[in-house]
Amino acid sequence: MEIEKYLNKVHCGDCLTLLKELPDNSVDLVLTDPPYGLGNRLSDGGGKLKNTPMAKLYRNGNWIDEKPSMKVFNEIFRISKNQVICGGNYFHLPPTRCVIAWDKKNYMPTLSNWEYIWTSFDKPAKIYRQSSMNLHRQHPTQKPVALGEWILNQYSKKDDIILDCFCGSGSFLVACERLGKQWIGCEISPEYVAIANERIKAEQAQLKLPL
Repeated sequence: MEIEKYLNKVHCGDCLTLLKELPDNSVDLVLTDPPYGLGNRLSDGGGKLKNTPMAKLYRNGNWIDEKPSMKVFNEIFRISKNQVICGGNYFHLPPTRCVIAWDKKNYMPTLSNWEYIWTSFDKPAKIYRQSSMNLHRQHPTQKPVALGEWILNQYSKKDDIILDCFCGSGSFLVACERLGKQWIGCEISPEYVAIANERIKAEQAQLKLPL
């Protein structure tokens, strides 16, 4: 199978290049968190927010906050059977019945209380509740591994192949490892590719420990 050479690797580069190489419907689920293109609005909040780990990583890290073009989304839809896309309200995506509201348990007026996650599924809308404040952040928009696990448990089958084409520090790939999923990762920044690989190796080592 042609896709096997891509499996369980974090590919460094522009995801559009990788997507164009993949055959039609070769991935069961794309689970990804693209950049939203928010610019300084994500890092230059008032007062104490300027010194949060997220804001510091956003300003100082090697991260490109460039909203993907429709060419990327067209390729995502071509190569995958289903999709779960974080920050769906920032992109021109089709209407859907099955949205996920991630309740971040943040109640400060200058922070988002929840995040819109778009899915391609014809299922009831859901709410997922978990604080976004207690993460050990290595990426400015890092998602909780537990969020990835919850999504995969809700919307994927045992033998599904999962693709994260904006994998950042690798949270969703770590979730795949925990659940025994085959996965493909892609990230444009070599710095974050290295971080993702470190987190995946640490998770694999943890899974090998005797019970």
